[in-house]
Order: sequence, then C-alpha cells, then structure tokens
Amino acid sequence: MTIGLIGSGSWGTALVKILTDGHNRVHWCVRNAKSLSHIQSRKHNPNYLSSVHFNTDLLVLSQDPLQTMQACDVVIIAVPSAYLLEQVEAMPATVFEGKKVVSAVKGILPGQNMLLNDYLRQHKALDASRYFTIMGPCHAEEVAAEKLSYLTFSGMDEGETEKLAAHFRTPYLNTVVNTDVYGVQFAAILKNIYALGAGIAHGLEYGDNFLSVFIANAADEMAGFLRKVGIRNIEVGVHAIPDEQHPRKSPNYAASVYLGDLLVTCYSLFSRNRTFGNMIGKGYSVKSAQLEMNMVAEGYNASRSIYHINKDIGADIPLAETVYRILWEGLDAGQGFKSIEASLI
Repeated sequence: MTIGLIGSGSWGTALVKILTDGHNRVHWCVRNAKSLSHIQSRKHNPNYLSSVHFNTDLLVLSQDPLQTMQACDVVIIAVPSAYLLEQVEAMPATVFEGKKVVSAVKGILPGQNMLLNDYLRQHKALDASRYFTIMGPCHAEEVAAEKLSYLTFSGMDEGETEKLAAHFRTPYLNTVVNTDVYGVQFAAILKNIYALGAGIAHGLEYGDNFLSVFIANAADEMAGFLRKVGIRNIEVGVHAIPDEQHPRKSPNYAASVYLGDLLVTCYSLFSRNRTFGNMIGKGYSVKSAQLEMNMVAEGYNASRSIYHINKDIGADIPLAETVYRILWEGLDAGQGFKSIEASLI
C-alpha cells in the first residue's frame, strides 16, 4: 500500500506523524515551498505542531497534489473544506481511477452543500466502495503529545477498512472500524456547529450547568438529524451480539465518533470551533474572530450548509439554526441564546 496525504495543517501534520511513527512511507503534499523546505532541512512543520519531528527518510515531499495522487494507491485528503473544492476540481477524473480516497475532512463543501464522497462520485466517477473516512475524537495537539486517542475509520467494505486502519495503530492511537460513511460525516459536521454554540455560550458567561444542558440537547438534536438522513445505528444501549469476528460491541450513537466527538469538541480548549464561538459570544465580529484565530473553524461554513441542506431534510434543529443566524444573519448572540434557553429540556 502506497500512502499519500494532501494537506499540511495541524490535522494533516498529525496524521503524517501517526503514519511515520508506524514506519509507513508517506508521500506528503505540502503546497507552501518554505514549509516544504523547512520540513526537509529541520524535520518539522514550522507552522503547525512544530514540536513534532519527522524521520524524513519516510517522507516523499511534493508541492503538487496531482503528483502525490499519481504516486499513490491510497490518498488521504486532510484539507479544510473551505479550500478543498479548488484542489479536487483541478484534478482530472482519470487520476482517481483505481485509487482509494480517504477523507480526513471534518466539514462539508461550502457552496456545493455536499459531502466529499457525493462530489467525487458525481464529478470524478469515484466508486463508493473506494471511499473511506477518518473521524475523531482526536485533537491534533494531543496526537503531537502522544496522549492516547481513538480514530474511527468508515468504509462500505469492513475488511478493507480494517486493513487501512491497521496502518494507523501506534502505542498512542487506537482504531475503531464501522461502515457508517454518511453518519460519521454528518455527525462530524454537526458537532462542529454545536461546539460553536458551546463557545458562544461560554463567551456570554453562561456556566457549566447551562453548558451541560445545551450539549445534552445538541446531542438529541444531532440524533434526530441523523435519523432523518437515514442513519439507523443511533439507538443508545443497543448493540449487535459480539462474536469471534466482531469481539467489540457494534457502534451506536453513544460511540466515540458520534457522542464522544461532540463532547470533546464542545468542551476542549483545543477546539477551534469552541474558541471561535467564544470570541463571537464576547462580541467579536466574524471577520475579527477569523483574523484573530488565523485557523479554520469548520463549523462556520458548515452552519450555513446544514441550514440549507435541512430545508430538504426537515429535521428539527433549532440550536444549529440559531448558530447559523448568529454567524450569517447578524442575530445578536445574547438574543439568540435567550430564545435557546426557553427551548432546552
């Protein structure tokens, strides 16, 4: 298996660390020439997770994503969704032939309001069986510190997904496999929106008591949305009976990739979305918060995409819609959360 990775932000850098710590050779696309040169000479990314040092003998570095695609049979895409379309649009459909594409994108294509797998199927003729996802809960900063984390790998073929996951196991990284490609992606998108809400609440000086109620209601709201889009493995406390082939419990909504990722993204100080929301709650404008962070908060664009997607789905998502209105329609954050207060159970 020849592995390539496109994306050199904190999450892409963390994934390269995981793979090279497992002695995998990685073709890594680093678009910035200065960053690429720095990694070659100093063995670390100067802009993200700079404490992580690489064995550069295991890296094949390139500025060209097309070159990385052509060199590999498995390509991991770890580009923020806001910049993803410009990269994949430029690639001819032929370069995807025979490839396995692994999405580490915790967002949705803005403007298109599409998941990456649907875009690649429609525009690049990528077969659904060759698409996989990597989801959390897994902050890049904790990977850098080698704190035990879990990644969930999803794909239609459980056996192929397990083979892929095996390349990521290290003493500090455990892997979980499921087949819920749509569910894990929608859960990752929604949890970022709710983390923005949790941050806004903190910025408005609500306390832990309120925040726990907000997150519990967000979890319920997310489960309702997943049901509406056809996800069925979300009944808490219900599992298929383990057997020799599947010794672990079968995943449900209480599993790490759904509820676990929601909790850590809403609570953790490493969460970009929570940090972004906190600034909004304190009175920053969206533009000011973006400039202050100088990093992408996936929930910002996702809130608009989910708002429009839900016009067709019809799920009851007042929390996510309020976050959208605060960020995109200029609703005062305090007024928005006053309306939320009355709806929580």
